[in-house]
Amino acid sequence: MKKISVRSASGNYDVLCGRGGLRELPRAARRIGDGGAVFVVSSPRVWRHWRARVERLLGSARRATILIDDGETAKNLRTVEGACRDLVRAGADRRALLVAVGGGVVGDVAGFVAASYARGIALIHVPTTVVAQVDSAIGGKTGVNLPEGKNLVGAFYPAKCVLADPELLATLPPREFRSGIYEIIKYGVIGDAPLFQFLETNLEKVLRRERAALAHVIERSIAQKARVVSKDERESGLREILNFGHTFGHALESVTGYKTYLHGEAVGLGMIAASRLAVEKQMFSPSDEERVAHLIVRVGPVPEWPSTPPARLIAAMQADKKTRAGRLRFVLPERIGAVGCGIEAEDEMLVRVLRECAIAQSPRAAGKKRARK
Repeated sequence: MKKISVRSASGNYDVLCGRGGLRELPRAARRIGDGGAVFVVSSPRVWRHWRARVERLLGSARRATILIDDGETAKNLRTVEGACRDLVRAGADRRALLVAVGGGVVGDVAGFVAASYARGIALIHVPTTVVAQVDSAIGGKTGVNLPEGKNLVGAFYPAKCVLADPELLATLPPREFRSGIYEIIKYGVIGDAPLFQFLETNLEKVLRRERAALAHVIERSIAQKARVVSKDERESGLREILNFGHTFGHALESVTGYKTYLHGEAVGLGMIAASRLAVEKQMFSPSDEERVAHLIVRVGPVPEWPSTPPARLIAAMQADKKTRAGRLRFVLPERIGAVGCGIEAEDEMLVRVLRECAIAQSPRAAGKKRARK
């Protein structure tokens, strides 16, 4: 098992990644909990798979389990309020320890609850999806969506420990597993060209969840996320690179009411759009754009591009947290392994890119691709 340390203004913490990591939960809870009661936040479907194991590991320390809907549409302030009221009814005080067992939605909601309840209680993340293990559970970003946009209400509140155990991915449905692979591809593009090349060569092994290949890409992704957030916890500079593909992706999620795409799928399409925009701005080679798009397409099918006017997508992007003084700012690739931040683009160029993406993702275009194969 690998221990990867993350620096934080509120105290450094470790990500334990590797098979068997879940077995460290009792030790972590004793060390972090300071004798307070333990409260688990999970979702019904995750808890169905892992309840017996988590309850056995926590034993009598666990006071109660709070189950929330882990769909993106439930990632809102009502869910936060409901979880906080459940904690009150269960007798949680300032010494309580919250253990989030689930994917990105569970982690984001539980993190915001931990940041807010009694003005802050201790938190351990036990991520059960690829997206959560390599990305959302690390770095302290917590929050929920508003109808106007994604993650607009939240706080920076890092966990005291993250247990990223690949064994917990065994029960993931194929679509959700694939959704997390897009975030791993992101790490390859933004700062780890050898990881990108490994994926080009070994993607099928990763998709088959072969132990060695999967462990390799998860560990490299966690190491990169830890490196970035340790240098820039509050997203004042370097951390912006983690948003590659997300400005477009969040807009796709927003205009479809968070009901069409899994988060990783939207990011995958967003990376294709961002790469196309980078070519338009003559900062990324067409051959590298093709490599990025080809690797993303190889991961598997995703819902097609929405039949939404480009102007509506641009308006949704304007609500993105990365907008400054009404100006959209993008993270765009310069080469595989390096990106630039804070790059602006004219609306006319954005409209052209969005139209090209819609055409490329249409069923007719997909059919032509399959025919060529």
